[in-house]
Amino acid sequence: MDIVLVHGAGGRPTTWAAVEPLLTALGHRVFIVTNPLTSLEDDVAHTTAAVAETTGPVVLAGHSYGGAVISNAGRHPRVKGLVYIAAFGPDEGETVNEIVERYEPAEISKYMRRGPNGEWKSEPSPEFWDEIGPDLSPDQRVIVETEGRKSENLIFTQPTGIPAWRRLPSWYLVADDDRTLRPQAQQDMATRMKATVEHVPGSHYTTLVWPRRVADMIHAAALAVSAAS
Repeated sequence: MDIVLVHGAGGRPTTWAAVEPLLTALGHRVFIVTNPLTSLEDDVAHTTAAVAETTGPVVLAGHSYGGAVISNAGRHPRVKGLVYIAAFGPDEGETVNEIVERYEPAEISKYMRRGPNGEWKSEPSPEFWDEIGPDLSPDQRVIVETEGRKSENLIFTQPTGIPAWRRLPSWYLVADDDRTLRPQAQQDMATRMKATVEHVPGSHYTTLVWPRRVADMIHAAALAVSAAS
């Protein structure tokens, strides 16, 4: 199975550094995108182009904001399943911001800084790590800090199209101690898309903290869609 992995806001392929070798060892061909983070529309186009380079069928997996991307890029006919890792799963016409604003502000909001052109970037500090990523090792913190890209406001404010999860089987891994995307928001989105749901303890950095659980869910999705085709 071809697996396309999509990072979140501020992310890079290193988001999946611990997951990719596990999927490769399970026999999958893995493609990791580096989206421009200039707008949801741009990121969807970039991810769709990555899907087009596969020979298919494809399972798309997205972390965090990457869930909004796969909800749209999943309309490509080669995509057969979607996996959300502590991720946004917007409905038609819905934005990432609208989902966030439906709940009490998450703790990470205290550490978000806006640039002169409206772009966003988190500002790590000792307090940030203690609150947002207490389960990361020092080496994993370096990975997150190295990612640290700015994200244009349009990734959060452009509405989604008809979401692929309406027609495709979906899986959702909820991070129960997430202080970036409220766990209740995750559960509500997973319920709405009728996803197969599993839970892990820990922070929003699920792909680094629980790589085996992430890989196992993606592998299970791949086996399920292969059996159904």
